[in-house]
Parts: sequence; C-alpha cells; structure tokens
Amino acid sequence: MTTFKEFWMQTMASHADLELTSAQGLRAFTMAEGIVLLVLGVLALVFPVIASAWVTVIVAIAFAVGGIVGWISTLSRARRLSRWHCFWRLVTSTLFLVVGFWIIQQFSAGPLSAGLQVAALAYAIGIVFLVEGVVATLVSLSHTDRRGWGWGLANGVVTLILGVLILSMKAWGLLSVLGILVGISFLFSGLDLLAFSAAFHSDGD
Repeated sequence: MTTFKEFWMQTMASHADLELTSAQGLRAFTMAEGIVLLVLGVLALVFPVIASAWVTVIVAIAFAVGGIVGWISTLSRARRLSRWHCFWRLVTSTLFLVVGFWIIQQFSAGPLSAGLQVAALAYAIGIVFLVEGVVATLVSLSHTDRRGWGWGLANGVVTLILGVLILSMKAWGLLSVLGILVGISFLFSGLDLLAFSAAFHSDGD
C-alpha cells in the first residue's frame, strides 16, 4: 500500500518532469524563433528594396484594418460619445482606411507607383526620426542634473543623425531604408533570442 510520503514524492517527481519538458520546449521554441529572425534579418539586408516593399504593404494593411476597427468601435459606442467626438473618430478612421487602400492600390498599379509609396514612407520615417531626435536631445539637456542623462542625449543625437541621413538620401537610397532598418532590427532580435536561449539552457542544466 502506497504511503502518503511515497505518493507525495511521486507527485513531485512527475511535476519536476513536466517542468523540465516545458523548459526544454520553451528553449527549443526560443532558439527556433531566434534563427528565423536571423535569417529574415540577413535576407532583408541582402534584398533591402524587397523588404521595404513588404514593410510598406504591411503598414498599408495595418492602416486599413485600423480604419475598419475604428469605424466598428465608434459606431458601437456612438450613444455614449458626443457628436463631435464621434464625428472626429469617424473622420480619423476614414483617413486610415483611405490611406491604407490607396497604398495597396498603388502597389497594384505597377513598380513605379509602388516605389513612390516605399520612398514616401521612408521619407516620413526620416521626418519622425528628425523630430524625435530633436525632442530627445532637448529633453536630455534639460535634465542634466539627473543620472543617466548622457544616454538620452546620445539616443537623441543618433536618432537625429539617422533622420538627417534618411532625408538626404536619393530615391534609390530611400527604397532601401525600410529594409535595412528591419534587417538590423531582426538581426539584433535574433541574436538576443539566441543569447537568451543559451542562458536558459545553462540555467536549466
């Protein structure tokens, strides 16, 4: 007859086995995800124009979906919103829809129109980087009495330089910007996941 102590030990052993299996599965999934991101990052850097086009299409789809969701959300809460609030939410959602479908339509119109959309999005990102860099630099300079303000200043300066570089590029350079940024991001994310997987493996052992 199994005593309570033996039953408890068997239960704990089964629990430990489940935790080990779960940890091994998480480690394998994390490593696979890191490898996939590394491969995608390399491909994006090797074919930056194609990657830029894909990014632009994804942004266009996100705009269109955001517009549809905005319309549904606003109409479902129309009774609880003021008329002006409801009106401007619908206007914003409509703009998202129009911009999203317009970009998609431009891609179906041919490579020239598609290239113009990719360049326009890259140019917009350059403007965002420029403004963000100026704001981050000014904010860090206004908080020099706080520890770590130098990192904020460095971030602002680097972002500002990136914005200036993007805005000063020629058309072909603009077509590659998004793909290069995505490729670099994927590479670092992949390396980070692989490093995490290795650390997780050592902890599990």
